[in-house]
Amino acid sequence: MTALDRTDLELLNALAVDHRATVVALAERLGLSRNTVQARMARLEKAGVFLSFERSVSSAALGYPLEAFVSVGVRQSDLPRIIAEISRIPEVVQAHGLSGQIDLLVRVSCRDARHLFDTDARILAIEGVERTETSLVMGEVIPFRLGGLMELARREA
Repeated sequence: MTALDRTDLELLNALAVDHRATVVALAERLGLSRNTVQARMARLEKAGVFLSFERSVSSAALGYPLEAFVSVGVRQSDLPRIIAEISRIPEVVQAHGLSGQIDLLVRVSCRDARHLFDTDARILAIEGVERTETSLVMGEVIPFRLGGLMELARREA
């Protein structure tokens, strides 16, 4: 990933404030030309700065209001295959590899408790998965955010 300069950080901050802003509006807000903003946006996208836009869609709106985190312990030698199999489960919306006693932290979205039970059973049935522990999400208390990090990066740039 390329290093972000002050202008990149200002552009990202403007997008964080108004993610629907047009290139023209961003250019006006930042005092840059439209071509400069477009070129920087293209470079940032190519560099992998922007994450999936799917993150902005509510799973509850799709009919899957129950969220849970499934802690998964695996045989290490099977980890790549297990990850591939977990990725094919549609209820899995995110997963992270961890160090420590838990190998994978898998976020799932389900219709109800029975659906969650079945989803957990499918994960547990994968060859090489040794154990799971499921924790219901009671509510999101701090939504995903990068504003503080962007401000810190701008001060350090």
